[in-house]
Amino acid sequence: MPTERRNAILSIIDKYGDVSLSFLCDLFPDVSSMTIRRDLIYLEEKGLVIRTQGGVKSVKMLSGGVVSPSYDENEYNFRAQQNVHAKQQIAQKALQFIKKNSSIFFDAGSTMMALAKILPNDYMNVISTGINVSQELVAHSNINVTIPGGTVNRATLSVSGTDALAFIDKVNIECAFISASAFSLDSGFSVSNMYEAELKRKVIAKAKQTIVLLDSSKIGKSLLFTFADLSSVDVLVTDDEPLSPALIQAAKLVGTVII
Repeated sequence: MPTERRNAILSIIDKYGDVSLSFLCDLFPDVSSMTIRRDLIYLEEKGLVIRTQGGVKSVKMLSGGVVSPSYDENEYNFRAQQNVHAKQQIAQKALQFIKKNSSIFFDAGSTMMALAKILPNDYMNVISTGINVSQELVAHSNINVTIPGGTVNRATLSVSGTDALAFIDKVNIECAFISASAFSLDSGFSVSNMYEAELKRKVIAKAKQTIVLLDSSKIGKSLLFTFADLSSVDVLVTDDEPLSPALIQAAKLVGTVII
């Protein structure tokens, strides 16, 4: 119901103080971005929030009210709590592509974290741009973990930038596990951060095999920066929600396996 959704949106804004439209759209995948925009207009007209370019601020925060730490610092934790079962399904499916004694790239993200948590303690070399993913894997005595240098994004706990790109140029990657924030047939796989998109493109170009982990709530959406189209991906791993016939057909045409 609109009233329940608006109350939920207001509660999130008041908790974090400052959130982006894309973040709210991710939290409410069953409604369109236009509907979320209308909800924000309604809340602004009621004097409860103030809309900004690409986002919205809490009136409580601006008036000196007490709020939780900033949105950037909490966004990853909030995302990690969404679609947990779907991420676990994806991780279990992706496990079959992990090979002993191989060179593997692990992207950042909560779905990637779900895979890292069930990874066997086999000998392999892992390069990861995910700070928390790397920390999880370091606990495995047989896994050699390398983190590229660069700038850390608080929202995704990922490393990117020119130093990270230069490092990827120097390594060989047999299999890359990549995350995406959105996918559509028109826009391909996309994210909201330009530097992360650039790094993902570089990794895909270097990898012998590319596997994208994507929960179904992100399908049919697009964000600002596309880093790959369907033809650039060898395997798309998603959860058990039904996929559109158009996506299945498109994957067959370009030879991308969907599991």
